[in-house]
Amino acid sequence: METDLNDYTVVKEGEAEILMHKKNQVFFNKAQVNNRDMSIAVLREFISKRKQEHEGKPSKRARPASKVNDKDSSVASKDETPSENGRNNGEHKVASEDGPSSASIDPAKTTEGFARREAKPPKVLEALSASGLRALRYAREIEGIGQVVALDNDLASVEACQRNIKFNGSVAISKVESHHTDARVHMLTHPKEFDVVDLDPYGSPSIFLDPAIQSVTDGGLLMCTATDMAVLCGGNGEVCYSKYGSYPLRGKYCHEMALRILLASIESHANRYKRYIVPVLSVQMDFYVRVFVRVYTSASAMKNTPLKLSYVYQCIGCDSFHLQPVGRSLPKNNSVRYLPAIGPVVQQDCSHCGKKYNMGGPIWSAPIHDPEWVTSILSSVQSMKDRYPAYDRISAVLTTVSEELLDVPLFLSLHNLCATLKCISPSAAMFRSAVINANYRISGTHVNPLGMKTDAPMEIIWDIMRCWVKNHPIKAQSPEHPGSIILSKEPSHQVDFSRHIGSLSKAQAKKIARFLPNPEKHWGPKLRAGRQITSKHVSLIGHEAVNGHLNQHHEELKEEDEEAEQEDNLKDKVDLKRQKTTTEDISSSS
Repeated sequence: METDLNDYTVVKEGEAEILMHKKNQVFFNKAQVNNRDMSIAVLREFISKRKQEHEGKPSKRARPASKVNDKDSSVASKDETPSENGRNNGEHKVASEDGPSSASIDPAKTTEGFARREAKPPKVLEALSASGLRALRYAREIEGIGQVVALDNDLASVEACQRNIKFNGSVAISKVESHHTDARVHMLTHPKEFDVVDLDPYGSPSIFLDPAIQSVTDGGLLMCTATDMAVLCGGNGEVCYSKYGSYPLRGKYCHEMALRILLASIESHANRYKRYIVPVLSVQMDFYVRVFVRVYTSASAMKNTPLKLSYVYQCIGCDSFHLQPVGRSLPKNNSVRYLPAIGPVVQQDCSHCGKKYNMGGPIWSAPIHDPEWVTSILSSVQSMKDRYPAYDRISAVLTTVSEELLDVPLFLSLHNLCATLKCISPSAAMFRSAVINANYRISGTHVNPLGMKTDAPMEIIWDIMRCWVKNHPIKAQSPEHPGSIILSKEPSHQVDFSRHIGSLSKAQAKKIARFLPNPEKHWGPKLRAGRQITSKHVSLIGHEAVNGHLNQHHEELKEEDEEAEQEDNLKDKVDLKRQKTTTEDISSSS
């Protein structure tokens, strides 16, 4: 099929180029360059880690002879990987049934005569490819990657993807294949076939999670995006519960809660198939959340899931929040017993302001990052900055993520605390110093520039604010106001506001940018492919783009009218000629 390049615009991102039709027939979002760059960075790290794991694990043919039957050996092999890779998230280590783990076997004692089998290049599935830009960038920019399968249920998108594959030359043609099919059906009919599955839908990924979990290999990587932030952040709680199985709360931490709701939902789908997840990186950027998790199979390690989930109690008066774990573990001899958690963790009325609580969740309350992965990804990105179009943004996000407290779910907002008390705000460095001087930890969060993660209980936080207000008096408020009730109590701890050396993070001390402005106006999600652009879309793409599109649309309509008028004139001429011919024939016959 020949392509008229005059109807297309060439879009270049990284090393890939695609042809975009001027009529917006296939969806392309420029703002997702951050998403694609972050995915490439994580995928490079995954390939590196996968190679290290393969080299450290001897092949089955090279293992010493054992009397263990096939069934026991298969169970042991399944348990080795989870116990090794689940260490960072506090998961309990499962002993293999055939004695020492494979990592403890001396390579010199293995059977000779068998060469180590090389790991196959990872096979990647992009479930919703649209123009195919992401798949093309994976194939052209990532070394060591195998086949990239791009799927889409829209015929125009598949044709565009195939056209772009040819446009990008031999490397893309040899590695990328495009299919017109339902991604859910394809994943269900190819169980445990893909080393990497990438879900980046326009909206919620909930309907794709179950088949995606089944199609990932053991130890594989699942990358998932959710752009329905209004649902995940509490705008429609009942819709969120129906899609993800968790009820959101509208706190200042709502974007991090959205991340944790998505992780809890993925874990729930994985548990149905005796699988579980280990998050390596979870970020909130622009208008979406994006999680990167590894998927493992282990019926024993799966029992730890209730220990990683919690409900959230949030006060409707002062926004204090508390977490209620779903389950707990109890060591018993050489085993572990799993029991329901002891609760409740709060009284019916808030102990600080006397108001009621809203309850949300369950959410993922275990760590959402792997610090080793984050550090390695950041150093890799910095060493290859020229190969990332969105280097400034993703390096800023990764820098902030690397400094977060991993074992502290959700965060406080300093301005929100001051709004409750109706007082002026202390500087962030002063508040951090007060927390550190009280022998607690505190850090920032990549989700919110004003957010602060701390393991200090709310009693200490409100004591700090009470002492601050004593030095900075406020106007009298209604005695029933939550802030008045909190300030009516005397602080039970002495607060030290003297400047602490740890009040600034390493990035702040080095003046490294952590939160960057959008690179251009109207930066965000664009319209779905094929949707007609009208004046209602000014907030999305701006006045100039709307006016330009409407003017172009009017010109096209004008051209169509002129063509129709020419056709009508031609038709009239033909009819007139036929009528004249008929009249002449009648005259001659008479």
